[in-house]
Amino acid sequence: MKTAFHFAFKVKDIQSTIQFYQDILGCEKGRETENWVDFNFFGHQLSAHVSNNRPPLDFCGFVEKLKVPIPHFGCVLEHKDFEIIKERLQNNGLDFIIKPQDRYKGLSGEQQTMFVLDFSDNPLEFKSYKYSKEIFAN
Repeated sequence: MKTAFHFAFKVKDIQSTIQFYQDILGCEKGRETENWVDFNFFGHQLSAHVSNNRPPLDFCGFVEKLKVPIPHFGCVLEHKDFEIIKERLQNNGLDFIIKPQDRYKGLSGEQQTMFVLDFSDNPLEFKSYKYSKEIFAN
């Protein structure tokens, strides 16, 4: 069964959120009000809601000796799409909080990954598996 997920999250404002998700990532914008905006995030529905009560970043996750922000969200992409997103982020001058790199080289689950903050400091991870069948492998 193929389904799409829905994820609602907090942002500081609508304008910078549209700039990041639509203009930089290339996500199609959906419905919008003065307090929230939806995006087609690689086939999934993101709903960004304006809030003045956004949690601070917490780098409490440890993956292969890297400290990763928890919570975070993102997308598993095909390799060519991973490269397109990486180039878009770089071309727009965004700093990676974890630079594009290979993880689990030569092991099950080998992947490329990168982390970036949106303009409301929400951490996003984009990854691409060498073998897509290994996404849920042990």
